[in-house]
Amino acid sequence: MIENALARAVLALVWLLSALPMALQARIGRGVGRLMHALARERRRVAATNLALCLPELDAAARDALVREHFALAGRSLLERGLLWHASAERLKRLVHVEGDVGFAERHPGPVMWLVPHFLALEVAGAATQLFQRRVVVDVYTPQSVAAFDAALLKGRGRFGRAEFLRREDGARAIVRAIRGGRVFFNAPDMDFGLRDAAFVPFFGQPAATLLAPSRLARSLGMAVQPIVAEILPGGQGYRVIFGEPWTDWPTDDPQADAARMNAFIEGQIRQRPAQYLWLHKRFKARPPGAPPVY
Repeated sequence: MIENALARAVLALVWLLSALPMALQARIGRGVGRLMHALARERRRVAATNLALCLPELDAAARDALVREHFALAGRSLLERGLLWHASAERLKRLVHVEGDVGFAERHPGPVMWLVPHFLALEVAGAATQLFQRRVVVDVYTPQSVAAFDAALLKGRGRFGRAEFLRREDGARAIVRAIRGGRVFFNAPDMDFGLRDAAFVPFFGQPAATLLAPSRLARSLGMAVQPIVAEILPGGQGYRVIFGEPWTDWPTDDPQADAARMNAFIEGQIRQRPAQYLWLHKRFKARPPGAPPVY
């Protein structure tokens, strides 16, 4: 009860702030991020460890600056959920700048998978797929432990009426049924979900438990695969969502090679916007046999 009451208070504050000009929201969000950096010692350590493993060419001072900027942007990402969940479609269309082949999924006659890496603007990518194209999207999400947050998340993400949500525990069959029913699969597979249907594949040269299911699913259903990358722009400029060129050589008959190709693509995108990837996630939590833990 107390958790839900606090959650409702936070959600009400975020809703109120969503009416502010974008530039002011950005400044407040960065302040929230700086506070998070000061208080969230464990997550600060996770981000620093990830950057030391993935970008060892940077010196300690550069990595520390990157961690600080990451937290500032993470604060923006959290605060600006209110904007994404409550602002009018017209306002969001002015703030979300889309590039690339936005209409590919509408034109393509068969099933489509969007591969969407975990950048801090992932929520913006979800909104863009509903605002700028007409096919219904199916997304897999992890239910939140606080009921008020869970309800707000589902309502906010689905408010344009072009999204359906499955829980991770609903399993692959539910995803397949949705895809065969004409839904576009919004797939964010670049997290460490353990070794079920996964393999250790290099990610910035480190062995990372990487899902093989995206390749297998795309191959079994004959899906076209299009990457989407979203980023936060400075100040009041909003966001950029890039609908990439559909991959013509993915999937293949080798899911592990496909996973490596996917990781290499994500690496390239991270190097273009290194502060915006979700470094707070324990990407290397699963370890190969005999390898020591890194967190």
